[in-house]
Amino acid sequence: MISIEYKTPAQILQHIGLRAKSARLRDNMSRKTLAEKAGISEASLKRFETTGQVSLSSLVQLLTALDRLAELDELLTEKTPLSVRELNDTRRQRGRK
Repeated sequence: MISIEYKTPAQILQHIGLRAKSARLRDNMSRKTLAEKAGISEASLKRFETTGQVSLSSLVQLLTALDRLAELDELLTEKTPLSVRELNDTRRQRGRK
């Protein structure tokens, strides 16, 4: 399997959609059941499972319905400093240099 670093954004989205589909099937849920439980349309769920395209709000609703919301907490977490220098460097960093 190709590492995520070497995939295009479209491939990453599609892979996430496939993972969601696998989670739904493991839970033995139909698309209709999950869509109703998540409060989204069945068409949105189908689009997500095939293309990975979904709003962030719908993704949160789907993860909640799949009892996988805790996994979202892993996104954009604070990085652990790798050195003492990084610990001591508390200057505010801006987007531009």
